[in-house]
Amino acid sequence: MKLETLVNPSVLTQPVYEPGKPIEDVARELGLDPTTIIKLASNENPFGPSPLAKAAALRAIEQSELYPDGGCVALRAKLAKAYGLDAAQVVIGNGSNELIELLGHVFLQPGDEVVMGNPSFAVYKLVTLLFGAKPVEVPLVNHTHDLAALAAAVTPRTKLVFVPSPNNPMGTANTEAELLAFARALPEHVVFVFDEAYAEYLDNPPDLRPLIREGLKVVCLRTFSKIYGLAALRVGFGYASAELAGLLTRVRQPFNANAIGQAAALAALDDHAFIQKCARENRAGLARLEAGFGALGLEIVPSVANFLLVRVGDGARVFMELQKRGVIVRPMRPYGMPEWLRVTVGTSAQNERLLATLAAVLGG
Repeated sequence: MKLETLVNPSVLTQPVYEPGKPIEDVARELGLDPTTIIKLASNENPFGPSPLAKAAALRAIEQSELYPDGGCVALRAKLAKAYGLDAAQVVIGNGSNELIELLGHVFLQPGDEVVMGNPSFAVYKLVTLLFGAKPVEVPLVNHTHDLAALAAAVTPRTKLVFVPSPNNPMGTANTEAELLAFARALPEHVVFVFDEAYAEYLDNPPDLRPLIREGLKVVCLRTFSKIYGLAALRVGFGYASAELAGLLTRVRQPFNANAIGQAAALAALDDHAFIQKCARENRAGLARLEAGFGALGLEIVPSVANFLLVRVGDGARVFMELQKRGVIVRPMRPYGMPEWLRVTVGTSAQNERLLATLAAVLGG
């Protein structure tokens, strides 16, 4: 008997997430020195982890023989204080990706529908398919979520609506007023999921906590993977009503957030100087890349996140040529945009190298 005959049939057709290529893989495949490669593909923080977080992680690793705090009590309490919430309203995930999956466990059954923009973060669709639900993808307008069209796509079968702002891979954002009005107009049978993964890069990120206080079915997702620089440690969190957060907590695995990640996240919340520096450098880097791409005559999508899209023509060819020269970016063919690349904002030196290398590739 073949193994596939025993498998849940939906697993055989489940798409697989395509991450940015690691430096080590590119070095091995192309015979490059890994120390000469720069990775601007996965929206990671080019300035590394928060120094306070790094120190706390090193201290925590000394007790690696012990299980982590299964309830993430200290981290939830600190986040609750920072956001003016009750600890019962906060749930911790193994990255915010896990929280998206937990939403599937709680709310999705075969035949349900999930409304999302297209293109947007791929995991929304992957989780929807994993639970046998139907992704309802609504095209963006001017590279931005069309909230009116998303609302029109809601049916009696809709369980979840995902809106990230800023949106990955576009870097565009909806306003707070637009988001509040959109959420308040959703029918009662719909849970609104607001993904704030890149919120710390905004000068004034939208605040949807009033919706939670009003008793609406809203959950907001954040992560320590981006501006805090803790992507390797996989810590994310969500906040919602105590009832909704409690449902997500019911289906999470015991010890889903490791002790080193929890310690680092706790310390990172106090590293205000580092966060301010990263946001400031990112704004300067965005401006430099926009000017540099403009000087090369390339179209971009103006971004408010820590990445931006640039139209280069044959995206697959340019991606490979850059990679051969030790610069890793993200091709957008999987998102239906074969002429585009997504580029993470790097350090000043990395940005200059990217621009010079891209000019050489296009010139050749």
